[in-house]
Amino acid sequence: RKQFGKLIGEFQALQHRAAHLYSEIEIARAATIKAQQLLDAGSDKADLMVSVAKAKAGKAASLAVKEGVQMHGGIGMTDEYDIGLYMKRDRALAEFMGDMFYHADRVAKLSGY
Repeated sequence: RKQFGKLIGEFQALQHRAAHLYSEIEIARAATIKAQQLLDAGSDKADLMVSVAKAKAGKAASLAVKEGVQMHGGIGMTDEYDIGLYMKRDRALAEFMGDMFYHADRVAKLSGY
């Protein structure tokens, strides 16, 4: 998308937002991989890590969708661009097998709080 005659990716403020989003996605990815490793090993900490991964992935996905819609402007809410589809998917998948708040609470309970 272009704004003010420039590609929006050229604006430093948007680059910072994209970098932050990338780091959040990488953290969620690392948590998911660790949860898979613990599940494969049959670890007793697997339940805890699965909830950490689900909570982190849910938060990262929600942030990605919000940032994507914001960067696209009003057209991001329409069906013209894929970001609208991703927003709908995020809303549907957020509740699948517990949302991020359910899993954050589960992490606290499994940690003894």
